[in-house]
Amino acid sequence: MPVRSVGYFVNWGIYGRKFFPWMIPAEHLTHILYAFADIREDGEVFLSDDWADKDIHFANDSWNEPAGNLYGNLKQFFLLKKKHRHLKVGLSIGGWTYSPKFHPVVVTPAKRAKFVQSSIQILENYGFDFLDLDYEYPSNSEQAKGYTELLRDLREGLDQHARMKGIMYRYGLTIAAPAGPSNHEKLQVAEMNHYLDFWNIMAYDYAGSWDQVSGHQANTFGGQINTKQALDFYVNNGVAPHKLVVGVPLYGRSFANTEGPGSPYNGVGQGSWEQGVYDYRALPLPGSFIFRDANLMASWSYDYKTKEMVSFDDAEVGRWKGEWIARSGLGGVMVWELSGDKGAERPEMEKGPGKDQVPGPPLLQVVVEAMGGTGVLDASHNCLHFPHSTFENVRKGME
Repeated sequence: MPVRSVGYFVNWGIYGRKFFPWMIPAEHLTHILYAFADIREDGEVFLSDDWADKDIHFANDSWNEPAGNLYGNLKQFFLLKKKHRHLKVGLSIGGWTYSPKFHPVVVTPAKRAKFVQSSIQILENYGFDFLDLDYEYPSNSEQAKGYTELLRDLREGLDQHARMKGIMYRYGLTIAAPAGPSNHEKLQVAEMNHYLDFWNIMAYDYAGSWDQVSGHQANTFGGQINTKQALDFYVNNGVAPHKLVVGVPLYGRSFANTEGPGSPYNGVGQGSWEQGVYDYRALPLPGSFIFRDANLMASWSYDYKTKEMVSFDDAEVGRWKGEWIARSGLGGVMVWELSGDKGAERPEMEKGPGKDQVPGPPLLQVVVEAMGGTGVLDASHNCLHFPHSTFENVRKGME
């Protein structure tokens, strides 16, 4: 089975983070999740930042072209797709902030229909290869049933769209799936599985500022929540292991004034862009030491002077996870989110503690190499044929 390497690209990353589409490591990815589209009250899906998504002119964009062309991040992703035919780009709808808007939509047939129609129209207009839903989370059986029905309607709609275009292309459908038992146990997993190409398991945020003691946020084994337990749940409910893609965080969670994992803490560190959360590229923090627990498949850093612990996957744990994914016959890796990885310097980005890059290999690359390297990755082609787009340059394939 080909292996997937899936990375979230957040549309706000072009602002403070100065992370642009052409910076993504395309050779180490098979799928991009473009995050996030929003949802109106009537179920209509719409882009959340027109300027970043479709309007901003980058350095090589002309100002002299006639009106009616696509610009912004999504033009750049279309150009990347032309250059890297194995790279599939999907629209991710929802996310933590917009997820509550799913609740009334999934239980209302008319709103579901609007969701399906509008999301497929966006797919055609902007040149996407698949749709991804990040619904966090259905809270009762009625919403869980509605979620399944929405996936069914989307699968039928995407297949019908390909037939209407007269092409033999399968537009993909994926979701971000919970790892926590209180959330995944509500899902109609076996029924949902009929409609999904693969499941991206959010195998992180197991510990954080909401807890009483410091802990591991992405441990594979052990603890109250772990990745193996979550994967077993999905497999036991009918999902083949090769359809399960394991999330790896490109960030770390901080616990201040603590003695380490399992100890009380008081507050969180300053973080990179929000309190308590550091980009992987800035870790380990200067002055701290790295620790690993091979039994849990977890790592963390600790500063004995400041007493700050940061739970994150270092390169060694990334290697362990990649090897474990391959050994277990799982579907690959998903990372949240690409701007957090180590890589080329970004001269325009704000500098300072918590932001300055620390030397080391990109974590995504480490995991991909441990899974078997780029040679094992899914090389199926993306779609460049969008004759019904509202944008002339998309209709013409960015010639």
